Amino acid sequence: MVESSIKEECGVFGIFNHEDAANFTYYGLYALQHRGQEASGICSSDGKLLKRYANSGLVKDVFNDTAIIDSLAGTAAIGHNRYSTTGGSGLENAQPMLIDFKAGQIACAHNGNLINAQELRTEMENAGSIFTSTNDTDVVMHLMANSRHKTLDSMILDSLSNALGAYSMLFLTKDALYAARDHYGIRPLSLGKIDGAYTVASETCAFDLLGAQEIREIQPGEMIKITRDGVRSFEIPKFKPVKTYAHCIFEHIYFSRPDSRIFGQSVDAVRREMGRQLATENPVADADFVMSVPDSATVATLGYAEEAQIPFQHGLIRNHYVGRTFIQPKQSGRNFGVRVKFNPVKSLIKGKKIIVVDDSIVRGTTMRKIVKLLRTAEPREVHLRIASPPVLHPCFYGIDMPRKDQFLANNKNVKEIESYFDVDSLAYLSIEGMLAALPEDQRCNYCKACFDGLYPVTKN
Repeated sequence: MVESSIKEECGVFGIFNHEDAANFTYYGLYALQHRGQEASGICSSDGKLLKRYANSGLVKDVFNDTAIIDSLAGTAAIGHNRYSTTGGSGLENAQPMLIDFKAGQIACAHNGNLINAQELRTEMENAGSIFTSTNDTDVVMHLMANSRHKTLDSMILDSLSNALGAYSMLFLTKDALYAARDHYGIRPLSLGKIDGAYTVASETCAFDLLGAQEIREIQPGEMIKITRDGVRSFEIPKFKPVKTYAHCIFEHIYFSRPDSRIFGQSVDAVRREMGRQLATENPVADADFVMSVPDSATVATLGYAEEAQIPFQHGLIRNHYVGRTFIQPKQSGRNFGVRVKFNPVKSLIKGKKIIVVDDSIVRGTTMRKIVKLLRTAEPREVHLRIASPPVLHPCFYGIDMPRKDQFLANNKNVKEIESYFDVDSLAYLSIEGMLAALPEDQRCNYCKACFDGLYPVTKN
């Protein structure tokens, strides 16, 4: 995915009962950097006191001094990589959030989005609550603080019973780590173990980096409590009846790393099968080779190449050292745009009939620039294949998307998009083909609202 109009949501990581908790959390967040690049934070516990540090930027830049990690000494920690979906991008919204209330100190790190957050916030503000941030994690913390239940376990469960939408959430107290997942299982969350310590992460790739062993997923509608006595499981009270799970299909298409396992499936295997389905549905006769828009489309492209029995080539080279901003030469006044990030291999492309695979199209502005860049290499033909259906509807469950009227597929048909991109043909993977990449008994458990507009979680 190369467009900036869909943003990763967030990544969470936690570890309990490890002498190097903060350092392990740092590396866990490093593995989850792809899930959010806006801010990063860690909160630790030494058994008596919680300490927090968070700042704007990438993990390596926020924790760029060993003294910061040293200041977070303790045997338990939770961490968060943020990309804002609810609330602004200000530092006041960086997580984990840390409060001190009637039950003591507690920190929270959240991946997801609550669709009833504004209603809850307004209700509590009218009752006298004062909010210090604009994110929906703050809403959950206020619900907990306002709970009339006596035990902390019950307070957390009570607050979550009022939350509607997507949440994979970690809580840290001085002597316990909690992990909770909404009843629909929209966002991934897994439990692992290393050196006798338990760890929780948005994706299993974080376990791999640390050498931890995956135990299982946190189940939809489950909260676990990790203490020195082990792991205890609780059922979260339902906000409303839940008929089926609603795992986010975009986690497989784009968000999660290919080396992770989410929703019980290998991301690499699902993404590769989507590429095979795309090749079956939308072949291109006599193509010289197939290439990806790196990096998120590469696995699907490999699947396409395998199914079509066409060579895979690295036709676009990506500069992995590009930051979020760069200085443009004032004297030229030229917009270097995608050239800073990508460069075509002209010797490969010139005179060739090529297939270009990307994972999705939203606004289409970046893809148009990429095709224009490829045309400078003088290919004979360019055929664009998209390893997902047309994106037609916004997501309300933790993905930052533009307005519906800004989606390219809502404004142009396929032939018009072909002309807009200047490609010889364009084809998308069908919804049926996308689902065919999943085990048959799991296909009904996925949310595909961004493609078909059928939202599984609503306020009514």
